[in-house]
Amino acid sequence: MIWFNDAKPTIDALNQLSANTLLTHLDIRFTEIGDDFITATMPVDDRTRQPYGILHGGATVVLAESLGSTAAACCVDLTKKRVVGLDINANHLRSVPNGHVTATTTPIHIGRSTHVWSITQVDDAGRNVAISRLTMAVIDQQR
Repeated sequence: MIWFNDAKPTIDALNQLSANTLLTHLDIRFTEIGDDFITATMPVDDRTRQPYGILHGGATVVLAESLGSTAAACCVDLTKKRVVGLDINANHLRSVPNGHVTATTTPIHIGRSTHVWSITQVDDAGRNVAISRLTMAVIDQQR
């Protein structure tokens, strides 16, 4: 298990942590937590579509960064450390006009000063929509 002190976070705790944030506005919801992954969903609707009627690439990146940074935070002692994004990239593989996208993040590297996370996104039919890689810095907690 990768979580700090082997304490797997709960879905309710992660969704409550996201209250009153961009995740709430986009209706991003954490749905599953495993020993080394977290999954979340996001609707493809008027909040997340581009003017041409398909999922906005920026919404895809918001989902990826939200998922990866949340997972990284669950792997450190937040009384001493915090995680901040350094770099994210995304390859958009398929357009999605409606429904939901489901993203799953898994670690590529969990180090003392950096984490690298892979985030895959699929549509309701399970087809690949996007893949992202997120690099996080682990820094001292500011007092």
